[in-house]
Amino acid sequence: MPANLTFDELKAAVAAGEIDTVLTCIVDMQGRLMGKRFHAAHFVNGGHEETHGCNYLLATDIEMITVQGYAATSWEKGYGDYVHKPDLSTLRRVPWLPGTAMVMCDVLDHHTHEEIAHAPRTVLKRQIARARAMGFEPMMATELEFFLFEQSFDQLFDAGYHGMQTLARYNIDYSIMGTSKEEGVMRAIRNGLYGAGIPVENSKGEAEAGQEEINIRYSDALDTADMHAITKNACKEIANQHGRALTFMAKYRTDRAGSSSHVHQSLWSGGKPAFLDESAPHGMSATMRHYMAGLLAHASETTYFLAPYVNSYKRFCVGMFAPTKAVWSTDNRTAGYRVCGADTKGIRVECRVGGADLNPYLALAALLAAGLDGIERKLDLEPELSGDMYQRAGIREIPKNLRDAASALHGSSMLRAAFGDEVVDHYHRAALWEISELDRVVTDWEVKRGFERA
Repeated sequence: MPANLTFDELKAAVAAGEIDTVLTCIVDMQGRLMGKRFHAAHFVNGGHEETHGCNYLLATDIEMITVQGYAATSWEKGYGDYVHKPDLSTLRRVPWLPGTAMVMCDVLDHHTHEEIAHAPRTVLKRQIARARAMGFEPMMATELEFFLFEQSFDQLFDAGYHGMQTLARYNIDYSIMGTSKEEGVMRAIRNGLYGAGIPVENSKGEAEAGQEEINIRYSDALDTADMHAITKNACKEIANQHGRALTFMAKYRTDRAGSSSHVHQSLWSGGKPAFLDESAPHGMSATMRHYMAGLLAHASETTYFLAPYVNSYKRFCVGMFAPTKAVWSTDNRTAGYRVCGADTKGIRVECRVGGADLNPYLALAALLAAGLDGIERKLDLEPELSGDMYQRAGIREIPKNLRDAASALHGSSMLRAAFGDEVVDHYHRAALWEISELDRVVTDWEVKRGFERA
């Protein structure tokens, strides 16, 4: 779905005094919106051509620390600028912020104006171009889960994230009465996003106390990633306006289920679903079977882009609806890869591995790269498994920690061919930094366990 504001409409709204601020947004390595707030008059009078931002925005960790060891940026290289080039097709109103519009930007080299290879939006755009060269249009959707809290962000920060209380006290999965207690925030999120041109389908209580899910209609892959990033930002901003906090952490508490971001994938060709063959088992075409085979063959290699933090791997628990096995099954939520919509034009594969903390551009790009490799090499799909995958032994497992996932990423010839060595090495460096921080920091668990007894 295209965004809901043309450049001419923006100019008219600025002239009428309806819009006075334009947000220019790039996406950082963590999938967050970064950029500037333009006075709208300056934006329409020339600021829309390009702006600039420090290149460290694609080389920091989640706390904005200037991590060393990247080939692209360093103190030695002086941390210069990248160009932020607005993609005017993504202009949209921001209903939850007065007088505001926003636009997504691509990241370009300051001298050559070529797209920066490791910029998340670039990584995905290049895999989409690869798919289109093969005659396919990738169509995708992401589901997002999060926990909604009674306190505000500032209150939780000041309390050191102790005493956190979810707004819902018990499991309100699908509960109409239970979710009515949260409607002050969730209705504002649904309506705010819809007003921004993001086609919200629904929200619901999810399967843990205080957990929510929001679903956006499927679209082309780039639009889906843009909408995902905007949705996460909107949810946080709107919750904050209501004095509440929410988190997209994969696992915020040991005894609670984690939050996922399931990724639904299909390919279309000539305006028709390329995954559908009504004469084949489950309606799965040869194209879909090759694509699925690619996803499975490279499941370990792509896991980093689905689970990018140390915390991400705490989510993979038996019996909490997060998968532990990278196998496929039909309509089976214990499998890492689930076939949905069997025997219909909506047939697709749902990757259930990713957490809500993933970067949507990198996750979609990695999955697409793996699937396209399966098609290009005509890989055979392994037999379907059924039953409880948690209890099945001897089958492919999801990497159990970030170290294993980082090693698989670094050694992936498929991702190096698809993304380029520069991109793989850049994100491998990010993974190594995250691991080194885990190894360095003393945790609350260690103190409680050993303070008196060690």
